[in-house]
Amino acid sequence: MNLSLNSKVALITGGSRGIGAAAVRMFAGAGAKVVFNYQSAQAQAEDLVRECGAANCRAVQCDLSTTAAAQKLVSAAIAAFGRLDILVANHGIWPPEDAPIDRMSEEQWHRTIAVNLDSVFSLVKHSVAQMKDQGGDPAGHIVLVSSTAGQRGEAFHCDYAATKGALISMVKGLSTELARDHIYINSVAPGWVDTDMAAPALNDPLTRAKVFSAIPLGRVGKPEEIAAPILFLCTPYAGFITGEIFNVNGGAVLVG
Repeated sequence: MNLSLNSKVALITGGSRGIGAAAVRMFAGAGAKVVFNYQSAQAQAEDLVRECGAANCRAVQCDLSTTAAAQKLVSAAIAAFGRLDILVANHGIWPPEDAPIDRMSEEQWHRTIAVNLDSVFSLVKHSVAQMKDQGGDPAGHIVLVSSTAGQRGEAFHCDYAATKGALISMVKGLSTELARDHIYINSVAPGWVDTDMAAPALNDPLTRAKVFSAIPLGRVGKPEEIAAPILFLCTPYAGFITGEIFNVNGGAVLVG
């Protein structure tokens, strides 16, 4: 089974660490030219570019907290390699402190929405415009990284759950809208994954035990275990899949 992406150009957000970095490695390994963004992890981003090869991998510093920044990132990817075939919207924030709805600040709500949802809207909008201009069949693949929280909610993190649920709704609606243009859009929905974002919770013994007890497979995921399904959905082997929510969470979404 040859998961080749030769001649394809991919934009992967949040690519310097965790799931994003694993995806950058896999996409580059499959022959794609990859542009990824980082916010502050410059050293990790530069190391990743060297690892994957500067001729086929570019890192762009970009804080995806505005729609304008997202538009500029899409433009930078197109400028780097002349086209755009794949968008993987992987970035996002998860405020680690529990915030009951009656005490959640408006600032936290608006920032989570801006990073996790508004910027994704802009990324998709401008990527789709480029994919339509290029044409072809397929004209493009889009994968939005959602979460189990987007399907069953998450107490004390309603801002995060709301954004991830919105991404799932975007995928379902856009799948039929974009099918006529031969643009495929799907979501990969991880559960708990061993990343920097999850570290504050997983490093707490009580929280870690609670997390593990709710996962039928009895462990959290590895970044590579999320990146591989993302890659698959951008290959010809997924040529009859669009509008789907690909759960990669050790069965956790089933035990809500």
